[in-house]
Amino acid sequence: MTRALVLIVVFMPLNAFALSQEAKEFMDITAQIEPMQCKKRQLRRQIVMADTEGRAADARKLREDFSKLDRDPKTAKLERRLAELEKSITKDDLPAINRQHVEGFYRCE
Repeated sequence: MTRALVLIVVFMPLNAFALSQEAKEFMDITAQIEPMQCKKRQLRRQIVMADTEGRAADARKLREDFSKLDRDPKTAKLERRLAELEKSITKDDLPAINRQHVEGFYRCE
């Protein structure tokens, strides 16, 4: 049992080295834009709630706020780079990227 645990601990850091350079850059950029993505996710929920509750003025204001976030030039540049990198991601990179997305989702809550 302890031998298996030692092997896991020894080989666990190797996963970080196994990522492609593109995956590392993808994860770095994702971490940079995570706060904005979190805000957009919250705004989407608030828009749906406002629409559902019939608060048209609130929904319109929330959509404007969302649109402002979408027009941020720095974020747009990073999102374009993510789209480029996405084509280079291998299936071996996906578990680490997925883990980062899940952790980001729960940090946002």
